Amino acid sequence: MSRNDPPSTARKLEFLSRRETYPGQTLPVEIIETHFAWVFLTERHAYKMKKPLRQNVMDYRSIASRERGCRNELRLNRRLAPTVYLEVMPLGRERDGSLVLGHGQSTVDWLVKMRRLPATRMLDRAIAQSTVSESDRNALIDLLAMFYLRARRKAIGAAEYVRQLRSYVEENFQSLCAADLGMNPVPVFQVIVEQRRFVDSNIELLSARASRLVECHGDLRPEHVYLGSRDDVACVIDCLEFDARLRRLDPLEELAFLALECRRLGAEALGQSVLQGVETTIGDVPPVSLVHFYMSHRALTRAKVSAWHLRDPDLPGSEKHWRDRADLYVQEALRCAQLATRAPFIEGSVALSDCSDTRPERLGRLSPEC
Repeated sequence: MSRNDPPSTARKLEFLSRRETYPGQTLPVEIIETHFAWVFLTERHAYKMKKPLRQNVMDYRSIASRERGCRNELRLNRRLAPTVYLEVMPLGRERDGSLVLGHGQSTVDWLVKMRRLPATRMLDRAIAQSTVSESDRNALIDLLAMFYLRARRKAIGAAEYVRQLRSYVEENFQSLCAADLGMNPVPVFQVIVEQRRFVDSNIELLSARASRLVECHGDLRPEHVYLGSRDDVACVIDCLEFDARLRRLDPLEELAFLALECRRLGAEALGQSVLQGVETTIGDVPPVSLVHFYMSHRALTRAKVSAWHLRDPDLPGSEKHWRDRADLYVQEALRCAQLATRAPFIEGSVALSDCSDTRPERLGRLSPEC
């Protein structure tokens, strides 16, 4: 291979994994691989390089598309984490073929440079260590409430929104029942029956939500929430940048997702408190049944994403982990769907705890991974 040939992904990874690549770095570089990217952690910063792959509407196979993805990520994440997302920077190559962090004779890839945040102050870690304070909770409520109040409106027609929800229900059904995944179709079908029943019985309620859609974060999970410190404010990182349609959400759905994930980590009361606090602040307190439906929808979507890992040839030996994870999400989706169809028409998600099984063993404590 000549030095003018594009460098391989393996060569880029080797270069970005070296301590010498980063000025002033004295410790080994930590590397995190997700489904769609690699993240290189130095002492002060994090550098994300997107994988050159295509999945559904996301296509990052070209350098130009990865640059666009990086710039979208920077712009969108600065809404909730303006001091964390610093810049989009090139991975360059010099005339002699050597790689450089920054501009070179040519650009061979693009990176998102971020300020590294203390891991112990991420919400998932703080939940595990029981260090979430009342001031932490209040700061998160204020952050999210202000975000939704300022978010760009993305309203759609009432009939279109109901059709969209029905489409998501059927898509999850078809995906989870794909023969190659080997999932048990019986509990999945039970979830679908309950979700269909809720949609059919609540057309008016769901139609009214269509005007409330905004451009949300898209992936509001505890591992993306930074609680702040004495020297730093709370923020939320790692939004879903590659598909605007998946960010166009009812804020209540996004908050229900966060509450669901907090429950999965054994912090149901915290998740409910944040949900209720934001609802009250933004002046939108819907029937509890709607919260349960959104939780069920999100749980089944997470089951689908977990099950997709069973097809990943680069994750040998992890099949049981992902199958168990998918099964647990299906169980939670069924629980929430049944609560949605049977819950009384009560405004305010304070009623969530009235009929929830709070035993942590019901949902397990699997680590929150991509």
